[in-house]
Amino acid sequence: MGTQAGPGEADQPPRVVIADDQALVRTGFRMILAADGIDVVGEATDGEEAVAAVRRSRPDVVLMDIRMPGMDGLEATRRLLGADGRDPGPGPGAPRVIILTTYDLDQYVYAALAAGASGFLLKDVTPEHLAAAVRLVRSGDALLAPTITRRLVERFAVRDDRAATLHRDLSALTRRELEVLESLARGHSNAELAARFRLSEATVKTHVARILAKLQLRDRAQAVIAAYETGLITPGSPQSPTAPP
Repeated sequence: MGTQAGPGEADQPPRVVIADDQALVRTGFRMILAADGIDVVGEATDGEEAVAAVRRSRPDVVLMDIRMPGMDGLEATRRLLGADGRDPGPGPGAPRVIILTTYDLDQYVYAALAAGASGFLLKDVTPEHLAAAVRLVRSGDALLAPTITRRLVERFAVRDDRAATLHRDLSALTRRELEVLESLARGHSNAELAARFRLSEATVKTHVARILAKLQLRDRAQAVIAAYETGLITPGSPQSPTAPP
């Protein structure tokens, strides 16, 4: 699982690589990020260049276009985050990836999340939102709301035996952690989880952090996908009743 920025790192400006085949787009994003104090440490015009730029400059965040000549952004994301089968998963130094595209299509969003991306933005994003998104995912959060992720997963996810094996059929989780994961995957916020399980929000956050660590997941969006792909829940299934603590 990718690591969150530590206390010292959080005070430093995020380091970003921009991958897009259009020079005007790269220039615009670089100017927007620089104006907000964010360092652009590399640029790429296709997926292969993006992978090379990341390995060379070790950024915190990659802004990755989907449609590029040669290797596209989804394949580059899979290679960077170990989701192409060549590596077991993202290492502690793996960057966060935000997918950028002009195509607001659900299948692209789901493919990006399944590849390990932490977020998805359209290219007409406002400067303020773009800079905020970079800082958000650098901190370890997912850019998409769990409810949006759940909608996408219910449409596109299928039971995946490889994913079930990767996540050990969720056997590493305690009973309470399984319940929290199920509720999280249905789009419940920390406040809603706290109310449902009669816990403090701080305790809920601890449960979520342990779930992500045990299953080697990067963020809550990835947890939603794992819950469906491993068969913990299926589209349209009722939520399990809450067990006493």
